[in-house]
Amino acid sequence: MNSPFDPSSLKLSTDRSLQGNLCLANARLVLSDQVLTGAVTIENGVIADIAEGDGLPTGAIDCAGDFVTPGLVELHTDNLERHIEPRPSVDWPHLPALIAHDAELASTGITTVFDAMRVGSIHSGKGRYIDYARKLADELLAARAAGLFKISHFLHLRAEICSETLLDELAAFTPDDRVGIVSLMDHTPGQRQYRDLASLKTYGAKKRGMNDAEFAAHVENLLGLQEKFGVAHERGAVIEAKRLDAVLASHDDTTPAHVDQSAANGVDFA
Repeated sequence: MNSPFDPSSLKLSTDRSLQGNLCLANARLVLSDQVLTGAVTIENGVIADIAEGDGLPTGAIDCAGDFVTPGLVELHTDNLERHIEPRPSVDWPHLPALIAHDAELASTGITTVFDAMRVGSIHSGKGRYIDYARKLADELLAARAAGLFKISHFLHLRAEICSETLLDELAAFTPDDRVGIVSLMDHTPGQRQYRDLASLKTYGAKKRGMNDAEFAAHVENLLGLQEKFGVAHERGAVIEAKRLDAVLASHDDTTPAHVDQSAANGVDFA
């Protein structure tokens, strides 16, 4: 018995073009509304047929009852940054890091990833962090164009409202850069993710080696940046997301007011 589906709407989420036919049979197929034992036939990278039953068509791969599922889509992962900077202040060679990141995701069933990259930097003080997203995006897109990846890669630009250079960094991206998501992210101390200053202090002291005076100066600097740039950065990031034709997301909404603010900005998901 054949299950109803629309083959034209189902394409493999991979950057590698598949030629020829492939049949995975005697598998537990995870469909949108049921799990059944059957076979899935793929022709030139497109699902052409799904048939129920435990038979083995000629040339099919016997999955012996293993699950065959749609590929997972990862919308927000810091995994790439972890490979680029495995320890504080360590800048690992980027191409090997990109390939390791891609392979690691593929090994867990992820076939499409929106690689999270922070945009918006601070160039002064103990808590400084520099812009890196444009350069890393160029390297990622070049590796993709060279066919070095196993899965599909898009960009998720995490727009740091509490920063100095957010709008300049966003302006460096174009609609051709595969930016799928722009998320509004505000790490100002005392709210959202950093409501608990003690937790922020523990994190800052451990990662950046801050003493009490340096941490206090860091908090004061962040509060000043939010007061100076917060409104303009938020409005500008919303405009830039539209220019890039990206889905707008929010980050760490914690109060009804935050949710209302996100809805007013046209946020699609949190």
